Amino acid sequence: MTTKPYEAKFAVGTRVRVRPRSDLERFKQTWRYHHPLSDEQLDYGGAIAAVKEVSFYHGGDPLYELDGVPGMWHEECLSAP
Repeated sequence: MTTKPYEAKFAVGTRVRVRPRSDLERFKQTWRYHHPLSDEQLDYGGAIAAVKEVSFYHGGDPLYELDGVPGMWHEECLSAP
């Protein structure tokens, strides 16, 4: 996690870029906790979208929903465009 618990790096409305597919594949292989990435999400590597909603997993991990991009996204899978 790159921020403090229950603190989101990206606010609603912020444009973000989904990290490249190779980064997503690495994250999918190594992440062992909540909200694993789906195979479908890997196809969105490099996509740019606005943050539609921010929620927090128990323990403070921010999770993002993106406009037009399916799934829940971990902060580690997103960057500034």
